Amino acid sequence: MEGRVIGPGPYRATKLWNETIKLFRGGMPLRRHWANFRYYDFSFTGSEAVDYLHRLLKHNDNFGPEVTRYQTLQLLRKFLKAHVIEDIKGRHGTEDFEDNSHLYRFPTMSPLKSFPTRPLLRDCSDLPRLIRWDDYEELPQRENIAPMKSAVMTTDLWNKRHSVAIGDVNECKLIRRKDITPTQVDHIWKSMTIAQLQRVLGLKTMDGVLNPIHVKGKHIVHNVFSINKTGIVVLENKAEDMPYWVVSAMKCLANWPNCKETKQPVYPGFERDVLRTVADYFHRLKEPLLTFHLYEVFVNILSLLQEPDIATEALQVSSLLLPPPNRRRLQLLLRLMARVCQNPQLPPLNDTIATRTLMVQMFSNCVLGSGDEMDLDELLSTKLVTFMMEHHNTIFQVPTKLRFQVEEHLSHLRRVQIKYAGSDTDFSMSPAFCKQISKVDAEEQKVIGTQTPLQELLEGLIADKELPAKDKRKRLKQFQKSYPEIYHKRFPTEESKAAVIPEKTPKLKPHLMLFNIKKPFQPFQRSWSFRA
Repeated sequence: MEGRVIGPGPYRATKLWNETIKLFRGGMPLRRHWANFRYYDFSFTGSEAVDYLHRLLKHNDNFGPEVTRYQTLQLLRKFLKAHVIEDIKGRHGTEDFEDNSHLYRFPTMSPLKSFPTRPLLRDCSDLPRLIRWDDYEELPQRENIAPMKSAVMTTDLWNKRHSVAIGDVNECKLIRRKDITPTQVDHIWKSMTIAQLQRVLGLKTMDGVLNPIHVKGKHIVHNVFSINKTGIVVLENKAEDMPYWVVSAMKCLANWPNCKETKQPVYPGFERDVLRTVADYFHRLKEPLLTFHLYEVFVNILSLLQEPDIATEALQVSSLLLPPPNRRRLQLLLRLMARVCQNPQLPPLNDTIATRTLMVQMFSNCVLGSGDEMDLDELLSTKLVTFMMEHHNTIFQVPTKLRFQVEEHLSHLRRVQIKYAGSDTDFSMSPAFCKQISKVDAEEQKVIGTQTPLQELLEGLIADKELPAKDKRKRLKQFQKSYPEIYHKRFPTEESKAAVIPEKTPKLKPHLMLFNIKKPFQPFQRSWSFRA
């Protein structure tokens, strides 16, 4: 990690834009050209500009050999609109750059972008403060509160907190933190994920790269825990998922030629129509899958692609910040792209472009994009999407190191703490002093202390109204098997059990289901086509 220099975030996209312009202006050959019976010095044709800039981008580490001539032409059109270049008559903005003999020149004024200014947080650190075990107040709901600095532990304070080890203090009390709320769990995941991302990117600050206000802790928690067996996010609200016809089209293309999702006859060119159907859906999304707010994060990751292990870890962490519907769509799309590129049985999807190049060019703008029209979206997204497609199986795995750190922190917060007199503020209402007790009393307290949490666990399981009846019966059966004495004490008779546990609804046998039909059977008809 040491020795890597990464552009100062905001400013990395703007920095790349300015650097590209400087390289283009500094190296583009200028000479005298004739047009309309007169000559123009220090000019160049559209085709000459495309040729030179295309070679420049292909040999630049920020872009690479994947850059196409068409993408270069698109960038030059942005240059014309942004007045980086102008036509020989001084026109720009409304004119369209053409790859022909039309003459252009550089304007005398500076075409470089100014760096955007963004409000800094009031504290030198822009990461939300982690919850400590002695924090008894609820976290503020406003996310833009300035974080507080952690107190420095002096030698005296350390000695007081560990006074038993040095034998100076005889009295102590046990402090147990209040139950951690889901909001606090979300806050911890958010804080530690952003901190981990900052370390992986090698940045001193996330200012200008990521605004913590735009990060939702509940999204991170959902992306970590609400996944199916294949590691794909499961959405609670099915209305946020992709339409059925899009999913069917993607499955058809991914499993070609075994299209079980459609009953339509396969005609010549059918696979191209299916691909167009998928592409139309993703191109109609309101914003790229990586979102506008995370644009700078992923642009910074581009500089890490030469170190695949570090780049993969950065993508693992940053993709947890995505809204769950975006993460699900992105993972399914990249998996589809990879399968299509690796399927030798799939006919060519384009007459002139290779399948791999076609897939990257077709979907790159749907993955990464900036809210600024004058940016390097096409070039940067191509490189990033190519890498993500090749490493998609690893990128969407939850970082083991991050998960372990968060779980350790939460475990520490829930753990009973020993507090010594004078070591800190007295949080308890009535301190209990430690004193020696008899062995019988100790054994009795041990049993009570063990049974009480288990009894609370059982009562909480019974009172959980959101848990489906089937799952509740299954968990209660597991509890009965593990702790029969506590279970029998709570349910001494079958009547007491039936009063709180929902009975299992008997299933109708197949030969009896015929008598339960209220309406005549009507066959379901489905027809759809991928043609416009």
